[in-house]
Amino acid sequence: QVQLVESGGNLVQPGGSLRLSCAASGGNFAYWTMNWYRQAPGKQREWVADIFSGGNTDYVDSVKGRFTISRDNAKNMVYLQMNSMKAEDTAVYYCSARMPWGTVYWGQGTQVTVSS
Repeated sequence: QVQLVESGGNLVQPGGSLRLSCAASGGNFAYWTMNWYRQAPGKQREWVADIFSGGNTDYVDSVKGRFTISRDNAKNMVYLQMNSMKAEDTAVYYCSARMPWGTVYWGQGTQVTVSS
């Protein structure tokens, strides 16, 4: 069974930085496309970033230049480094994994709050 567990969510001041982690288990992590999504209160879940099995990345425009997604295949971990954070980054952040055959799995989410 594929399982994803996010951690690292916290309260951070505007302009600050935070790194989220996602621990994956249950399969061949190196072959999975990994994603970060976020959901702010009262809003629809929003795609944030992808990292593919070959290491290529993609980001939503609002976080380009500020967020970096990365993966460590030896540790079955994916990360989201968030810099220059803004109030609008406040959300529950979710890790997801897409299998080569298309099935998508989700973590439980971790709360990120940007406030002074």
